[in-house]
Amino acid sequence: MQKLPKFSRHLLVLPLLLALAGCNMVVMSPSGDIAMQQRDLIIVSTVLMLLIIVPVIFLTLLFAWRYRRSNTAATYDPEWHHSTRLEVVIWSAPLAIIIALGAITWISTHKLDPFRPLDRIDAERAIPADTKPLTVEVVALDWKWLFFYPELGIASLNEMAAPVDVPISFRITSSSVMNSFYVPALAGQIYAMPGMETRLHAVINQEGAFDGFSANYSGAGFSHMRFKFHGVDQKGFDQWVAQVKEKGTALNRDTYLKLERPSVREPVRYFSSVEEGLFDAILNMCAAPGKMCMNEMMHIDRMGGGGKESAENREKLRYDDRHADQTGGENAAPAGEGNDGIETKPSDAANGTGETNDMQNMPGMQHDGHAMPGMDHGTGDGTAPAQSNSN
Repeated sequence: MQKLPKFSRHLLVLPLLLALAGCNMVVMSPSGDIAMQQRDLIIVSTVLMLLIIVPVIFLTLLFAWRYRRSNTAATYDPEWHHSTRLEVVIWSAPLAIIIALGAITWISTHKLDPFRPLDRIDAERAIPADTKPLTVEVVALDWKWLFFYPELGIASLNEMAAPVDVPISFRITSSSVMNSFYVPALAGQIYAMPGMETRLHAVINQEGAFDGFSANYSGAGFSHMRFKFHGVDQKGFDQWVAQVKEKGTALNRDTYLKLERPSVREPVRYFSSVEEGLFDAILNMCAAPGKMCMNEMMHIDRMGGGGKESAENREKLRYDDRHADQTGGENAAPAGEGNDGIETKPSDAANGTGETNDMQNMPGMQHDGHAMPGMDHGTGDGTAPAQSNSN
């Protein structure tokens, strides 16, 4: 009767084991060649490390049992302190494994570089020379995923599709905070960051519907930031494209700015047409009207800067507080402060630049004949406002 409660406690573990039995081990059973190579790397690395771990654990238990105090048959030699043969075994085996792991890591790091275009469809087939990858542009929104197909002129929300055995070239960015684009069945995760473009090359080798999600915490709606990736044959992909064009609506900047607002559990949406240059505007953080694109700003920097009068560009470059007036409450700026929490002065309000009036009188500069925003051309009395120059 005393053993029954203990036995009952053991039974509580059974449901946990049954739950684990139903887990989808997609990482160890992927459907894309890149993910398969990553799985093989995990297995090989684990086996190599176990070559040291298992013998050490076994010998630890063996020595503890053999040289226990009650075993008088074991040799007792308190003066023993060194064995060259034993030292060679102890150090050579780990060293060989470290060298093997280092070589495998070096090769795999370059071969599985997400920026590197694919050189094979799977372990047995190389990519034909005339194969053109499918380009997919990915934008991580709060808290949903937007996919552009620039070659097809369509887009989709929280759903994407790709034909089997066709290389996919992803261009990935984010509209706000950092996220991580991850389809375990397809390839490893890759970060999506605002104002930056990351790349991922992958291929799906089996048909099916696979889960995709963000693997980097990005706020309240993170848990629902999921999408479906459909691997289909070419006919199925053509049908999906036709469905998007038939049921979709137009995606222009106004639609995108509404879509960009934080929301959760967004249903799948299709867009039959996409405004030209929208993804690049998102990437350069200038989708909103009146904003200066990052590539324009970098052009100004490359030309030597816009001088102190370029303070007039400040409003064009403000980005992170673009939803402050929508959220209200804690994100709203206190009275007497700008949206970025910087206290304003009467003189600042007078010139509208957020800088003191004497900055408007600073002399301009000229660089190799290029007119720079907010600069005069050697006279020192120019008062032209700072403008972007992307020529």
